[in-house]
Amino acid sequence: MKQSKLFPKTSKTVSREEISTNAQFLVKGGFINKLMAGVYTYMPLGLRVLKKIENVIREEINAIDGQEIFMPALHPHENYVTTGRENIDVLFHPESVSGKKYVLGQSHEEVIVPLVKQYISSYKDLPLYLYQIQTEFRNELRAKSGILRGREFMMKDLYSFHRDDKDFDEYYEKAKLAYMSIFRRVGIGNSTYLTFASGGTFSKYSHVFQTITHSGEDTIYLCRKCRIAVNKDIVNEQKSCPECQSTDLEPEKSIEVGNIFPLKTKFSNAFHLSYTDENGNSREVVMGCYGIGLGRVLGTVVEVNNDDNGIIWPDEIAPFDVHLISIDADKNGNDIYSTLQKNGVDVLYDDRKESAGSKLKDADLIGIPIRLVVSKKTGDKVEMKKRKDSKATICSLNEVLDTISKQNV
Repeated sequence: MKQSKLFPKTSKTVSREEISTNAQFLVKGGFINKLMAGVYTYMPLGLRVLKKIENVIREEINAIDGQEIFMPALHPHENYVTTGRENIDVLFHPESVSGKKYVLGQSHEEVIVPLVKQYISSYKDLPLYLYQIQTEFRNELRAKSGILRGREFMMKDLYSFHRDDKDFDEYYEKAKLAYMSIFRRVGIGNSTYLTFASGGTFSKYSHVFQTITHSGEDTIYLCRKCRIAVNKDIVNEQKSCPECQSTDLEPEKSIEVGNIFPLKTKFSNAFHLSYTDENGNSREVVMGCYGIGLGRVLGTVVEVNNDDNGIIWPDEIAPFDVHLISIDADKNGNDIYSTLQKNGVDVLYDDRKESAGSKLKDADLIGIPIRLVVSKKTGDKVEMKKRKDSKATICSLNEVLDTISKQNV
């Protein structure tokens, strides 16, 4: 894509309300635009990244036998009365002109269980794993930190349905591994920890995935030996790692990027979701829930991967593979742009009539993994620099293509 056509342009300033690193860089780089507190538009660059995160999540959840569906965001209020959740404080409650009450979905237990009830009757129908990637709504008292805590956001919800606790436990472990694979692929795996949280609704612990960053709003305590963490409440309760009992726990600031937890039979019981076992006995279906906020992941990636000049996108979710910059070499730049495209390279071509300094500064802000500069000085070669490196090298286009090929393996 030619940058002269890209909507919108980068900006040098950002509202003083945007105090988080992710919001400042994403707004200045033209990735997102704030409509109101907690509600953002994803611009073309931002949507490219969001879709790549979505694809990573989809691949990993499909690999553990998830089947994708797409459920409504507008829910009947009476379903929340059935589960006793009609008055939880994060719900939005729209009302029709006829006075009928609805709920804007902040999760989908009240929708998926009545859905599944229509199709599950026998032990032969289980286990079942259904997920969606959908817009959800949460009436946050104080939306903050850019897209990390919003009132409207994209969410991946996976729900699993099982015959018994043993079958659930086995799948739960697969989900843990799938989540860590997701976080590794999007570029935050090395700093993300499975974290034990106290006060699990249906078990002694619930589990969240927390990414270490100095700008985090949570505090967790790391056990380096087990590579897990516990939240502040557990430290206050038992002062040790739940796995190895070590008391050598290090406090760190972090951002929650995902959660997994058992639902047991709470929602099955509410909607009378049951199955008939091999002996003809009726049994309640055991459930699990597994969530990831896509925008929260995107914002966290930026919080972790940046420097003073801008974003440093991980390879797999970068908006483009290459940022090509032409400086006083339009013809050569056009030729290289065409060659890169013919070789399947996703490239943003800065063909704008701007100064070299302005173009290089914007490239650092946008943060595409490889920057190529073509000018009269480079002749029939290009200057290649990886965004995370400090030095550039002069090389042939074939060498560039070889580097890109290795990067995308």
